[in-house]
Amino acid sequence: MKVRYLHTMVRVKDLDKSIAFYKLLGLEETRRIDNDKGRFTLVFLAPPGQEECPVELTYNWDGDEGLPSDSRHFGHLAYRVENIYEMCQTLQDNGVVINRPPRDGHMAFVRSPDNVSIELLQEGDSLEPQEPWVSMENTGHW
Repeated sequence: MKVRYLHTMVRVKDLDKSIAFYKLLGLEETRRIDNDKGRFTLVFLAPPGQEECPVELTYNWDGDEGLPSDSRHFGHLAYRVENIYEMCQTLQDNGVVINRPPRDGHMAFVRSPDNVSIELLQEGDSLEPQEPWVSMENTGHW
């Protein structure tokens, strides 16, 4: 039996804010479906050249009352990045909370606007630890 990865879906409360966040990570919109009858929008974003590995943002036009407000039960999405320090600095400069700073030059965790945990992993070998990241203390959120 063959199995093929399709996508990871996360519910979002503010579609524009969430799209902006994932674009900061370097993802590009690959497809969008507006369903008038179901009153929802699906937006698929993926890293350039990896359109087969999208994240699906699901936005319900009438809100998500009754759904859990904390997406922590989801787990996380993971992306490999060219320079973990530069990516974390870009995200922080744009108001994104870095829950686990890249102190080791290899791994960091950040949060999307909808509280989805995003793991960032350094491509190749770990980078030499850099300030201010190496001296940051854990925020207690992770």
